[in-house]
Amino acid sequence: MSAQGIGTPRFITLEGGEGVGKSTQVKALQAALADRGIPCTVTREPGGSEGAEAIRALLLGGDDSRWSAEAEALLFAAARADHVEKTIRPELERGHWVLSDRFLDSSLAYQGGALGLGFDRVRDLYRFGCGAFLPDRTLVLVLEEGAERARARDTDGADRIGGRSAEFFLKVEEAFRTIASEEPGRVRLVNASGIPREVTARLIEAIEDLL
Repeated sequence: MSAQGIGTPRFITLEGGEGVGKSTQVKALQAALADRGIPCTVTREPGGSEGAEAIRALLLGGDDSRWSAEAEALLFAAARADHVEKTIRPELERGHWVLSDRFLDSSLAYQGGALGLGFDRVRDLYRFGCGAFLPDRTLVLVLEEGAERARARDTDGADRIGGRSAEFFLKVEEAFRTIASEEPGRVRLVNASGIPREVTARLIEAIEDLL
């Protein structure tokens, strides 16, 4: 089951490693859809609801050793369950498209792939918290120089996940590509190179069949 249905709005997620421009593009995509008369709610992970925002502070604060891989995955799963229940489903029910800056596939790539928990264990946690609900389309922004952009952007202000090693983020990128190859109907890789409006046009093209 997905958020998709006849006459119903869509649930679209933007994914990718650090520094690929997700936050910029989720707002640009919202504006592009608004120009077509489509109301959109933008949200984010971790966060997006009161309970999930509280968990976000736990996840992103402190040093990298604060949580084990298992604890980190559990915290993300708890935040996501609250996010779906309190924000995503209600917004879809009131007729809004929902655009989320990160969702399930970030957990698959970061905890399942780069931290070595495996996709199946992360999916089991997701199903426990959210059932069979899935995005209608997941757009993964890919950009080779993303890690360099992120390091220049974050400097000393990187959070505990964003400040991880270049090797970690290579594993994240590899995991995203694997997910896309395994679920081509739901997950699309989108080239994040070029000026922002060019990237936005590629995102629109990747969801054109849902419009």
